Amino acid sequence: MKKLSKLTSYLRGSKKLVMIITSAIVLIASLGILIYETTKNDVVLVINGEEQSVRTHADTVDELLNEMNIDVNKHDEVLPSPKAELSQGIEIAYKEAKQVKVAVEDETQEYYTTADTIGELFAEKNIEVNEHDEVSVKPSTEISEGLEVQIDKAYEVTLNDGGEEKKIWTTANTIGEFLKKEGIELSKLDKLKQDKDETISEKSSVTITRVEKVEDVVKETIDYATVTRNDDDLTKGQRKVVQEGQEGVVTKRYEVTLENGEEVDRELIGEEVEKESQDQIVALGTKPAAPTPTVSRGDDGEVVKEYYMTATVYTEKCNGCSGVTATGIDLRNAPGKKVVAVDPNVIPLGSKVWVEGYGYAIAGDTGGAIKGNRIDLFKHSSQYSGGYGHKKVKVKVY
Repeated sequence: MKKLSKLTSYLRGSKKLVMIITSAIVLIASLGILIYETTKNDVVLVINGEEQSVRTHADTVDELLNEMNIDVNKHDEVLPSPKAELSQGIEIAYKEAKQVKVAVEDETQEYYTTADTIGELFAEKNIEVNEHDEVSVKPSTEISEGLEVQIDKAYEVTLNDGGEEKKIWTTANTIGEFLKKEGIELSKLDKLKQDKDETISEKSSVTITRVEKVEDVVKETIDYATVTRNDDDLTKGQRKVVQEGQEGVVTKRYEVTLENGEEVDRELIGEEVEKESQDQIVALGTKPAAPTPTVSRGDDGEVVKEYYMTATVYTEKCNGCSGVTATGIDLRNAPGKKVVAVDPNVIPLGSKVWVEGYGYAIAGDTGGAIKGNRIDLFKHSSQYSGGYGHKKVKVKVY
């Protein structure tokens, strides 16, 4: 019993010892862990914009990144530098570079960048972009891995549109593409100097002639004709307007072709007479002018007018003659009667006359052809055999 009691006591003592030892070990381990943890640095790590807190025993930025299994590429961005020593509360930023392909016209260049936007990339890589250039993405576009950007460089061309010339920036490759980009439309009549498929380049010229057809309505006057008619009541050389002429009016329709606003062709397409013209009628005198007499006085003081006239001869049986004169003298049975036919406007009827080669007579008749300085001498048919004709004679009127 005593031995059993001693063994029991011994066992109880051993357990206490084990517990004491175990507690000491745990305490030491805990103290070690506590010391290990309390000697770590608290670091703020920003990876591609995402922030996290890290406790580490790493001495440098590079050691920390390796500890975080971050493989740093030469194009990546690390701030501060990988060789920088860590300190309590330090902030470390890591940004992975992305590949971007930039094509300028037909030449493509690969870039690795940590820029956030395309605009920042252009500034970083000194990629010049003119305000007139065409870029496939906006400057504010966020960069993603493998992003492809196309830049079409603009150049100046000269546009002459309808006579108005100006300079225009464009990225077009052909004349047709240029017109489409600028929203320039051509009508069926317009003329393009160049071919639409023609390649366009810097210092090229594009010339457009604007063509239009318009209708022009014009009222024109129609000249009147002048018609002359012989009038034996007027002295030869005299003119008298019997009817005033009036101009007519015609409406003409023209198709007018304009090039750049200037008329280049005009074609008559229709006309309508609104008012007919009226001829002007002019009477033209045929009556011989009255001769100018020479005035003198006879022996008894009587005034005598002397003329030189063309004399002819007629009989009582002449064509159209009745045998009785205009003053009633019957010539049919008066073979010895001296009567002359005169123009009453020159020699008053009833006047006593003397005709060279004929003698004294009475101005007692008239005749349709006896006008002005003409005189017709009566001879009875029984005494006239013809052949007198026309003779210039001196005539005296008393």
